[in-house]
Amino acid sequence: MRIAFITDLHIGLEGEDTYGIDVRKNFLAVLAAAVDASPDYVVLGGDLCYSYGDEAIYPWIKSQLDAYGIPYFFISGNHDEPGMLAKCFDATPLLKQDLLFFSAQMGAYQAVFLDTTKGYVNQEQLIWLKEQLAQNKQDALVFMHHPPVLAGVPFMDNNYPLKNHAELLALLQNHQQSVHVFCGHYHIEKTISAKQVMVYMTPSCFFQINQHTQDFKVDHYRPAWRVIDLAPDALRTTVVYLDPQ
Repeated sequence: MRIAFITDLHIGLEGEDTYGIDVRKNFLAVLAAAVDASPDYVVLGGDLCYSYGDEAIYPWIKSQLDAYGIPYFFISGNHDEPGMLAKCFDATPLLKQDLLFFSAQMGAYQAVFLDTTKGYVNQEQLIWLKEQLAQNKQDALVFMHHPPVLAGVPFMDNNYPLKNHAELLALLQNHQQSVHVFCGHYHIEKTISAKQVMVYMTPSCFFQINQHTQDFKVDHYRPAWRVIDLAPDALRTTVVYLDPQ
């Protein structure tokens, strides 16, 4: 089974200046490249919108996905609005109060999708996630926007981490099997191992952040996506970069 993970689109309104980067063109190029790899599913990893959730942006993204006819899932990031996102993507039944978190069958795997829009995983989600993991006797797949760890990236760790990352990581580490977490938010490529929890941080469709500076600094402008191949005895994943659009 193959999953295409695309995150941090930051799509603006038609004609909106997004720091001189054509984010719509970037997303279309990334999506086309991902589809060429024949995925069974596409997962959008949050921050679909440039600055905040907008009813004029989500339908455009949905129309691009629908045109390919590939099953897809999506999660909300800190630049999204979960209720609006769910409504525009015909997923309102998945909302729990004002958050969008759910589980879904992906081939032989039961995957969980978390909502970190508010910068933390609330107690309702933590209780729900604990129940989901208890029922899962296999390796766990988790999709979320923020990483559940600090990443050694000073600007992001100091300013925009998941606020209760330690609590969430401890819960994940209680799972009896391996846990594979796919996330974005940091605009970098990095893999972090924390006991049996593997965190795969995926670069953005927008720009990538310098991993070593205390202050914000762009590293480069190559958009990217992640391919995830799941076999009965192995998980293989790599990041694919495109030339700037």
